[in-house]
Amino acid sequence: MKIIKLNAIDSTNSYLKQLAKETFLQEETVVLTNRQLSGRGQMGNKWLSREGQSLTFSMFKAFEKLQIEQQFMISMVVSLAIVKALKSLNVPKVTIKWPNDILSANTKIGGILIENVLESSFVKYSIIGIGLNVNETDFPNLPQASSMKLETGKTFQLEEVLDTILKNVFKNLKNISEKDFSEMKQLYENNLFRKERISVFETSEGSQINGIIKGVSDIGELLVETENNPLQKFQLKEVKLIY
Repeated sequence: MKIIKLNAIDSTNSYLKQLAKETFLQEETVVLTNRQLSGRGQMGNKWLSREGQSLTFSMFKAFEKLQIEQQFMISMVVSLAIVKALKSLNVPKVTIKWPNDILSANTKIGGILIENVLESSFVKYSIIGIGLNVNETDFPNLPQASSMKLETGKTFQLEEVLDTILKNVFKNLKNISEKDFSEMKQLYENNLFRKERISVFETSEGSQINGIIKGVSDIGELLVETENNPLQKFQLKEVKLIY
C-alpha cells in the first residue's frame, strides 16, 4: 500500500484520477489530505470536512476481468467494508443509506464517491473517494450530520480509523470478480437504512411519495414498494430518501 499525503487539495478523487492518467500507479495507492477544498459527493453535492477532525481520502484499485455489468459489486463491497470497519471501532447502529452514505443511527457520518474507468467490456480501475466525520462536534445547519465522536462519546485517532478502513476495503476488493454476487447483494440489503419500513421519498420532479424499501436491483437501482405500484425501480438521480 502506498499513501500520498497532501496538506491541501481541491479533491482527492480528482487528483488521483489525473495521476492515474499520467503515470502507472502502484496497486492500492491512497491519496490523503488534511484539508479538502472542493470535496465532491454523489450528484455533484459538496462534501465538507474540517482539518484535523475528519478523514478525506481516495483509493486506487485496478481490476482483472470485472465486467461492466458487475460494477455495482464495487459499491456494495466498499460500503460493506466500511460498515464492518466502523462496527469494529464500536460505532453504533451503522447502516448504508442508498446508495453510498454511511449512517450511525439516523445521522450521516460518512459518504463514498466511486468513479469507475471502463475499458472495452470491463472495469479497468476505480477511484474510491471516502469522507468520514471522525471527531467533529459542530454541524451548523446540518441536522442530519454527525460524527463518530458524537455517536460514541469517544475521541478517535485518525490514523487508527484510516488504517482500519483501508485494510477492510482493500481486503474486500481482492478477487472481487470471483465473489458471489447474490451473497454480496443480500448482505448489502441486510445493511440498508430503513429497509422494510415506510419512508418518504422525493422524486426528481419534486413530488413526495410514501414507500417501503425492498432492496436493490443487480445494477444498483433502489427497489421501492408504493401504494400504487407493487415495485418501482429508481436510479440515483430519480429519487431521494427524505427519511
